[in-house]
Amino acid sequence: MNYLTIIFLFISIGLSAQQDDMFLSDFLLEDELKKENFLKKYQATDFSELWTQTANYRIKGMIGPNHQRIRIALISISQNPNVAFKYSVVGKSKVKTNICDFTGTIRIDSVLEVSQMHYGVDDMYKDSSIVAQGVVFATYEFKESPNQNHSGVFNGQLMTKWYINSRGELKYDNIQSMSDGFMNNTFVGTWAQYDSGNSKICNWADGRIPYSAQDFDIGAGEFSPSEKYYKFGWEQYQKAWLYGDEQSKREELAEWWR
Repeated sequence: MNYLTIIFLFISIGLSAQQDDMFLSDFLLEDELKKENFLKKYQATDFSELWTQTANYRIKGMIGPNHQRIRIALISISQNPNVAFKYSVVGKSKVKTNICDFTGTIRIDSVLEVSQMHYGVDDMYKDSSIVAQGVVFATYEFKESPNQNHSGVFNGQLMTKWYINSRGELKYDNIQSMSDGFMNNTFVGTWAQYDSGNSKICNWADGRIPYSAQDFDIGAGEFSPSEKYYKFGWEQYQKAWLYGDEQSKREELAEWWR
C-alpha cells in the first residue's frame, strides 16, 4: 500500500490518527486500493448482512487498558430506506456477567475497491467468478440502555472487506481467512460510561483484535491471548480453543444474547 493511497484514505474517510498506515496495511494484507470513492456506484447495495455473518464466539473484543474481554452481538441490522448508507443496529454487549442492550447506527462514509483482486492461499478462489472486491469504511454509534448497570456509548470507525460474485451477490470476504493476521469487521473506537463520562478504548473484530498490546495476542497463525490476561476474561477462551476443554467450549458457544 503506497503512501499516497494512505493519505487519500485519511482525507476522504476521516480516519483518526489511531488508524495509521501500519494497521491499514495489516488489515488489507498488502492489497492496494483504488483512490476513487465508489459511493454512488454502490448506492443501491445493502451491506447489512456483512456484519452478521460471523459466529459470535469468533468475534473478539477488548475494553480498557487491561484488555478486559468484551463480547458484542449485533442481533439485527437494517438499511434505512430514507437515508442512503445509514443502518439501524440492535445488539448486546457483555463484560464479565454484565449484559447491556444497545441500539444505534452504522453510517458508511466510503466504498473503495481493490486495484488487484486476491484469491486466497494458492489462488484457491481464482475460479469463483469474483467480479469486484473492496472495503467499506464507516462510523458507528451504539447506545446502551441507560437503565442498565455499567452502561454507556460506543463510538468509532468500522472497516469491512467484501466481494461480489458473477451473480451480483455481495459476500463477506473471508477469502484470506487462512492467512496469519486475518481480520475483518474491525470496530475501532471508545466506550464512554453515562454516569461518569469515563472513556475507554474498546476494539473488536472477526479474527484478531485491532490495536491490542504487543504482549496480549501471542498467537502465530491465530488469535491466542497471553496468560498474563487470563484474569481479565480470557481464561475460558483459552481453555476452550487451545486446550479443548468441553465445558469451556459449551460456555463459549452459549447464546448469551438471547
